[in-house]
Formats: sequence, structure tokens, C-alpha cells
Amino acid sequence: MDRGEGPEAETTAEGVASAAAETDPDAGGVALFVDGPNVLREEFDVDLDDVRQAGEVEGPLVTTRLYLDEHATPGLIQAAEARGFEVIVTSGDVDVKLAVDAARFAAEGRMETLAIASRDTDFKPVVEIANGYGIRTLAIAPGEFGRSDALRNAANGSVTLDGDEVDATEAADDTGSEPTWHR
Repeated sequence: MDRGEGPEAETTAEGVASAAAETDPDAGGVALFVDGPNVLREEFDVDLDDVRQAGEVEGPLVTTRLYLDEHATPGLIQAAEARGFEVIVTSGDVDVKLAVDAARFAAEGRMETLAIASRDTDFKPVVEIANGYGIRTLAIAPGEFGRSDALRNAANGSVTLDGDEVDATEAADDTGSEPTWHR
């Protein structure tokens, strides 16, 4: 799979990309990064299982990370871990930690698809970096009113979750085609 040379690739005199720009040809699947403080808000009523399912529609998950700040309750952390999320708690800015980790995954070629669940436009540069590496990108919004149009437009695909869509198989029609996720 060709991921391109990425935004920081250097080319030698022979026209070959440097080793720092190469990606793992065996990398595959979806890396799901969830901006907890912006997605898990009472007004959106988002279920982590729905977020996971939105990522899985794109392929097998290679990582599933939920980023939280120091105000996260032990119950939330425990519930996320029970659903298979790796929980990253930071005392600093959640956006910065998530963005750095997602950019690192892109640079290391550790996924075919980068899925970011957020309503925050701050992640647009990370999506653009991943696109520069030839990685498919997916923006997952917590609801119609929690969607960043800039993030959605920068990504190759988008999903808008709403409280009615609990199971992707329920969204499939009688023809057996794939479910529609408000793309």
C-alpha cells in the first residue's frame, strides 16, 4: 500500500524518499482516537460502543484510545476500559496529547485509517498530516450540533452519531447493503 511520502519526507539525489518517510507496508486497520471532554458530554448522549462501532465500520481497530483530563471520574475510566479503550489521562491539554499521538501514528505508518472522534476544529491539522501520508481519515462527530464542519471537510469521510443509532446493523436496509452512518 502506498501512503505517499508524507509532509516531511526528504528525497535523496537519486530521487528516493529517505528511510524516515517510509511506512510499514504491513500496517493496517483503524486507529481510533476519542477526545473525551468534547465527545462525552451530557448534551450529546454518546455511547462509547457507538463510537467504537463507527470506527469498526472502516476496518479492524488497531488501537482504541480515549483521552481524558484530570477531572475524569473513576467510573468513566473504568467503563471505558471495560469497553476495550486504552484510557489516556493527562493533566495538560487533552487536545495536544491526542494530536501528538495521532501524528506519531501517522508518521510511523501504524494504520490505514485515522479516526478522530471530536467536535473540535483543532484536530484539522492532524487530519491533514495523515492525509499527506496517504492515510484515510475519518471524522466522527458526537451529534449534528456537535460537528466541526472544518474537521469533517478535511477528512476523507465523516460520521455523525445520534442517539437513535445504537447498532450499525439496524441501519442496514433489507438489501443487505452496508449501513449508512450520516456520511
